[in-house]
Amino acid sequence: VIDCANGASYAIAPKVFSELGAKTIVINDKPDGLNINRNCGALYPEAMRRAVKEHKADLGIAFDGDADRLSVCDDKGVLADGDSLLAVFAKSLLERGLLKRKAIVATKMSNLALDECMRTLGITVLRTDIGDKNVSEAMRRHNIVLGGEQSGHIMFRPFSETPDAIIAALQLARILKETGRPLSELRKIIKPYPQVLINVPVKKKVPFENLHNVSKAIGDAKKELASNGRILVRYSGTEQLARVMVEGKDKKQITSLAENIANAIKGAIGR
Repeated sequence: VIDCANGASYAIAPKVFSELGAKTIVINDKPDGLNINRNCGALYPEAMRRAVKEHKADLGIAFDGDADRLSVCDDKGVLADGDSLLAVFAKSLLERGLLKRKAIVATKMSNLALDECMRTLGITVLRTDIGDKNVSEAMRRHNIVLGGEQSGHIMFRPFSETPDAIIAALQLARILKETGRPLSELRKIIKPYPQVLINVPVKKKVPFENLHNVSKAIGDAKKELASNGRILVRYSGTEQLARVMVEGKDKKQITSLAENIANAIKGAIGR
């Protein structure tokens, strides 16, 4: 199943896959200039998931409007995020002797489980600040061939220096075809930790260390989690939002910690 998000991939993606011999069920491929990303594509993958189940497809691929990001679901209609895809891609490249330096690039948002999974394969994960630009720069600087974000921006050098969702989708289809194994099986290589993300609207962006209650909440949470999880608190680069991400093994615990930090931010600068 290919969901084109009524965007940039509407003409080329179905053609590429059909010419390579895939039976394609194409949805949201009729852009009118206004319906791009509207309840479809990578931002809203439910239509793709339903179509995969309905047609008993092997794979679902949903592009976003400009086709640099993809959302994928397996043969059971279960979503696989960018971390899962990076794990599958890295293992395949390693087995084919194509993973230069035995390293990949991910961002601070990627799940800890990715590091653990890669460690078992002898692969290093180099982390960058959030943003595919940062991933791409690190890949060039360190001569690494694979990198990406949890959100589904995936890069394969030397094919492209920027995220290209059609290339990523083709690489995934190739792995499924060559291994003869469904994505529902391949994705078991990684078992993500639970992750809680809370967005807090703010009046202004004050450094968190200058907000006593916020810095205390973050410090207390880090102390409680210790080495069993991660906390990332940052401001959005494009919106008046503070983003609180807490990751760990215990969903109840990390939810409580994330809410404590978010409430501290609301109390200090919330709107």
